[in-house]
Amino acid sequence: MTGVNDDVPGGRELLRVEGVTKSFPGVRALDGVDLTLRAGEVHVLLGENGAGKSTLIKMLSGAHRPDEGRLLVDGDEVTVRSAQDAERLGIATIYQEFNLVPGLTVAENIFLGRQPRTRLGLVDKKTMRTRAAELLRRVRLDVSPNTPVAELGIARLQMVEIAKALSLDARVLIMDEPTAVLTSEEVETLFEIVRELRDAGVGIIFITHHLEEIGALGDRVTVLRDGRSVAEVPASTDEDELIRLMVGRDIAEQYPRRRPDEPGAPLLRVRGLTRNGTTAGPVFEGIDFEVRAGEVVGLAGLVGAGRTEVVRAVFGVDRYDAGTVEIDGKELARGDVRAAMRAGLGLVPEDRKGQGLVLDASLQDNLTLARLDRDTRGGLVDRGAQRREAATAAERLKVRMSGLGQSARTLSGGNQQKIVIGKWLLTDTRLLILDEPTRGIDVGAKVEIYHLINELTAAGRAVLMISSDLPEVLGMSDRVLVMSQGRLAGELSADEATQDAVMELALQAPGAASGNTDGTAKNTSGTASSTNGTAKSTKHHDESAMEGSDVH
Repeated sequence: MTGVNDDVPGGRELLRVEGVTKSFPGVRALDGVDLTLRAGEVHVLLGENGAGKSTLIKMLSGAHRPDEGRLLVDGDEVTVRSAQDAERLGIATIYQEFNLVPGLTVAENIFLGRQPRTRLGLVDKKTMRTRAAELLRRVRLDVSPNTPVAELGIARLQMVEIAKALSLDARVLIMDEPTAVLTSEEVETLFEIVRELRDAGVGIIFITHHLEEIGALGDRVTVLRDGRSVAEVPASTDEDELIRLMVGRDIAEQYPRRRPDEPGAPLLRVRGLTRNGTTAGPVFEGIDFEVRAGEVVGLAGLVGAGRTEVVRAVFGVDRYDAGTVEIDGKELARGDVRAAMRAGLGLVPEDRKGQGLVLDASLQDNLTLARLDRDTRGGLVDRGAQRREAATAAERLKVRMSGLGQSARTLSGGNQQKIVIGKWLLTDTRLLILDEPTRGIDVGAKVEIYHLINELTAAGRAVLMISSDLPEVLGMSDRVLVMSQGRLAGELSADEATQDAVMELALQAPGAASGNTDGTAKNTSGTASSTNGTAKSTKHHDESAMEGSDVH
């Protein structure tokens, strides 16, 4: 390993990984990896998707056993055969994919398999709820221990997972992408918890793809590349150097958007789109915008603003109550995904594992899923054609795989995302909707996806992109539409879009959110526009939300 940092923070050594190797059929996932963790430090584990991070933490948590090498805890060599072994050694893992039971309460999930018992051997529910309440306070989560987990949003589920790990009184805590689904305020709360644990002597292995988090929280960084530990460096190391260590090359531009000189004709036009909700108000209301050939339109807003709900309605996954969706001037039927696909729409959902992939199917089957009707003749699938198409797409996307027969479940997050995007490249998709396209993937894979976006728009296609990563929205969008509490608050050109401008619109009260009368979010005469490049929004007309639409 190069670049070893001799000025090691923290206390005594808790955990050591020496020369660990692990192979799967056709893949050498780890190749002589070394890592040490000390008490009272945050040790960041950094690497591209497929670099071996997940394999390493699964080995430490008992899901995999090394083929070669040693694991030492408190200086003693150990064998971790199961999660129970890891727990006995004081190792707790918070995975990126939650390990919670939706039908159980928060308290029941926190103590699942370890419920406190009465002297008669019955579950002591009162004690369990009391302990759970203490843990929830510790992670600043204001929910009742009796709340069913199924009623919680993703960010709160993450905090329940952390509370569950804290209940183990672990000395080693492994956190896999814990901030991927959190808002900036929730991230800061998490960082406070991590710092408290570090000050209490807990050793923390922290995995993140957000490079700005490393200097804010970390002490040391171990970089993995192609299954090898290539460097151990201080957390203060420059971001450009960290990227070079991760990908083995310099990345000239983090957001390499090639903007069109002039976008083409409108491919997508949405007018007055409304979906009624509960007594609390509509899910979204009066949504007007258009997307033109050759451009990337970003859809920004706070979590819960209605962004995902709007694009799901546009694609036909969910029905809406009023408004129209047009492709090339032709209105689409409501709630008809097949009609949307035939018209040239594609959707990459935010939940790639739950909604974008058939996890236990092969890469070939996943890549060709959206074009299955084309590869079918007389009720029989042309497997040869599927193989050729899938191989072309996998090569174009640089998917790291053992072969097209590999199951999607076994791929890294970045390579899974490439497969989800790739299936739309094998169809006649003219407008691709990307919902959180780079969540949980590394900087190298992100840049590859950005270049792919450029290829699509250069070919006259268009992209509608939702992202909670505001720098990504600003860096890759030609225009930014901002939603606030179910309404379109306004539009910013690429030159006007700044973080302050987007947040100003995103935080607007519902009455200030805007639409306009021409069926797009584009500002025309009679709009309010700032002169300092911070924000502009369209004037709201109550009647415009229903213009040209049928109400059912």
